Amino acid sequence: MLIASKAINPNMNASANPSDHQPNRQISQTLILEARNIVAGYVEGVDILQGANLSVYEGELVTVIGSNGAGKSTLAKAIFGLVPVRSGEMLFGDRPLIGLKPEQIVRLGISYVPQVANVFPSLSISDNLDMGAYTREGNIKEIKDKIYENFPVLAKRRNQRAGTLSGGERQMLAMGRALMLEPKLLILDEPSAALSPILVQDIFNLIQTINQSGTSIILVEQNARKALAIADRGYVMHLGKDEFTGKGADLLNNPEVAELYLGLGNFGKLAPNP
Repeated sequence: MLIASKAINPNMNASANPSDHQPNRQISQTLILEARNIVAGYVEGVDILQGANLSVYEGELVTVIGSNGAGKSTLAKAIFGLVPVRSGEMLFGDRPLIGLKPEQIVRLGISYVPQVANVFPSLSISDNLDMGAYTREGNIKEIKDKIYENFPVLAKRRNQRAGTLSGGERQMLAMGRALMLEPKLLILDEPSAALSPILVQDIFNLIQTINQSGTSIILVEQNARKALAIADRGYVMHLGKDEFTGKGADLLNNPEVAELYLGLGNFGKLAPNP
């Protein structure tokens, strides 16, 4: 089912039914995050988000796409407490998020990986991972070993300074650091930006692996085709609102979405799995 958020049913609840997912995916019926009618912006009186909605179920991979300036990254930052929310409702489970600071949100089980400045360049890979576990109590060796297992390139270079890594390797380190807290929800803000096509594929493979381990993911992404191809559901942002929402495959094959946000030549044809 493809939902044009305003045109088809303006009174529809923002939460899509979790049965509307790609085939062969068993998605929980438990809603982990729900944001409704979010109005937010960086400067008083200038609202970037103007009634945005987003929901995520346990174990789900949800992608957010849209043109530059549509509000994709602002929505991610608003969820993580980095942008003031002026109105609306945002719940993580049954816990309200609006008004909480990022460090409080982290303790609830949400991790956020920004597009830039997402590692400590002067620290080693190992130390960066340790910094990711700053709120975690007890021994972190087990989870750190698990990160190294999932990110073998980091294991090989664990004593290397993060500032000497390539762009793709930095993204892997940033994701690994965010996973040190074993979050329930991982928010990724344009992880493929400025990466080569080969590294982009590596990053998307890692995102799928993380999600398949049980971590819910919000993927804000400029590479709309690849993001929708791996998503259970997607949201298309326009002028601070969710213009369309539906299964990733349905959005990928919708002519209007393709023309406006994916470029020409994608009508009626599902892109190959990335």
